[in-house]
Amino acid sequence: MAYDSKTANRVKRMEGQLRGILRMMEEGQNCKDVITQLSAVRSAVDRTIGVIVSDNLLDCISTAEGDTEKMNVAIQEAMDLVVKSR
Repeated sequence: MAYDSKTANRVKRMEGQLRGILRMMEEGQNCKDVITQLSAVRSAVDRTIGVIVSDNLLDCISTAEGDTEKMNVAIQEAMDLVVKSR
């Protein structure tokens, strides 16, 4: 599967957020602020997982060429990925 630049940028933003959180921890900042930022990263990860799974599902369904069995397998795999990510 090819990942678009928007998805890569999402991950880069998360990387920057994590570096910022580490810096906050090293500076001894308030735990409420650190937890708030960690929650933001967790939400960003969840949204990115959703984007990747939905893009992959659309790709799989479009290449199934009307084969119901292939579509069902793709849908089940997508659901398994979503459940696994929780």
